Amino acid sequence: MSSISAQGVVERASAELTKRINGLGLRTSKHHGGGRTSVMERVTNVFCGGGGVAYTNLQSANNVNAIPEKPSRSVPTSMNNMSTGNNKTLNNGTGSRPRISRNKSKNVSLASGGTGGGYVAPNTWEQLLQDDHFLGRFFLYFNATERRILAQVCTRWRDVLYARPRFWAGLIPVVRCREARSMPSSSRTRLYASLVRRGFHSLVLLGAADEDIPELTHGFPLAQRYVHSLSLRCCAVTDRGLEALLDHMQALFELELAGCNEITEAGLWACLTPRIVSLSLSDCINVADEAVGAVAQLLPSLYEFSLQAYHVTDAALRYFSAKQSSALSILRLQSCWELTNQAVINIVHSLPNLTVLSLSGCSKVTDDGVELIAENLLRLRSLDLSWCSRITDAALEYIACDLNHLEELTLDRCVHITDIGVGYISTMGSLSAVFLRWCSQLRDYGLQHLCNMRSLQVLSVAGCPLLTSSGLSGLIQLRHLHELELTNCPGTSRELFDYLREHLPRCLIIE
Repeated sequence: MSSISAQGVVERASAELTKRINGLGLRTSKHHGGGRTSVMERVTNVFCGGGGVAYTNLQSANNVNAIPEKPSRSVPTSMNNMSTGNNKTLNNGTGSRPRISRNKSKNVSLASGGTGGGYVAPNTWEQLLQDDHFLGRFFLYFNATERRILAQVCTRWRDVLYARPRFWAGLIPVVRCREARSMPSSSRTRLYASLVRRGFHSLVLLGAADEDIPELTHGFPLAQRYVHSLSLRCCAVTDRGLEALLDHMQALFELELAGCNEITEAGLWACLTPRIVSLSLSDCINVADEAVGAVAQLLPSLYEFSLQAYHVTDAALRYFSAKQSSALSILRLQSCWELTNQAVINIVHSLPNLTVLSLSGCSKVTDDGVELIAENLLRLRSLDLSWCSRITDAALEYIACDLNHLEELTLDRCVHITDIGVGYISTMGSLSAVFLRWCSQLRDYGLQHLCNMRSLQVLSVAGCPLLTSSGLSGLIQLRHLHELELTNCPGTSRELFDYLREHLPRCLIIE
């Protein structure tokens, strides 16, 4: 997502507020009392609730990130979907007054996410902009990235936003360690405390070194219980620093090491703990076959493993055994240039229960390797063969014949695939996503085959140079399509995009 300036977000907040207020210049409904009322009262009724009922905060909306409908001016806010501070549901009675559970929790500050007893509606604009009920609903009109900036407007807005963890769903905090070193220790402690307040359980450390680890463990003691997922990116942390970090984070079960060139295979043997179920290793120069051996021996409950290492050989895959066969479901081997069909043999024998397999960039794998996959990994739901330059139409025939449960197939940059191969996969009724980016031999005839795939929801033919406007226009037959990527296709035009959007109104067209 592109960066958003603080001024832009605040201006949008002001415009949103103005739009909501201006839209309330109509006669108030009987539900809000008869006679004439001020705009101030109508704003309060819509955003905060009226009639003296003790409304709960809008953490109650189960999907807090969804942009709500425009508040109704004629129907009072339903109490069915609002939660009290103890997460018990309020139910409407048969009369006009809602019944409230007898086991009502004690009143606590709204800023802390509780209910407010005897709620008094604001009487001035200043009070409105500080009101928890109003802000709780108003912030629903912004996404998590925008709320990050709105939290800097004032301490009141920050407290309201920080008290509702669902406002931050979808974001992962990144600590830039070089900048953090220049901060006072008290500021770092407050930063870490704010992560807990907002309900974050993931953490990314960027540019960390061993000297940052003691400060993190002392300044962020709650990481021991709250951090479940840790990512170290472009770090100079050594084996000793990684060991100290993992010893501190006792609740950790997801680990990513990316661009950590000081970590060695010996360090992985010393640090990895059986509680890790998801591990990703990429661009770590010292990672090779022995690192895979450590993973296979030390992580019996591993569910997902991603590896991007140029020096890993076929021998590394021999370390996997029946110990991982029941747990390991997702295996991604990306840009492992030395792997051949022998590695595929080791995979299908040791890991027959895989549901996701990526061999992206494993350019020595051939059609014979794909045949082994199709015959043995019958539970596959997703297969990525992008940048496997030796794959031909024969491989697609094997896939179409045997992988009856496959839902997603990625064939980007498979330059030997032709319309014949696309014809094979078009017979697969289970496929819902197909990626054919930069398949230079794909023509309009192949697209005609794809148009018969009524279950297809996601399709990419980006960069396919031989496709014409006439062939692409036929994609309107795919009525269930949710996403269509056509970037860098010479056969596209403004008229084509307009035509596709007219006939596929529910599809996202990526130009």
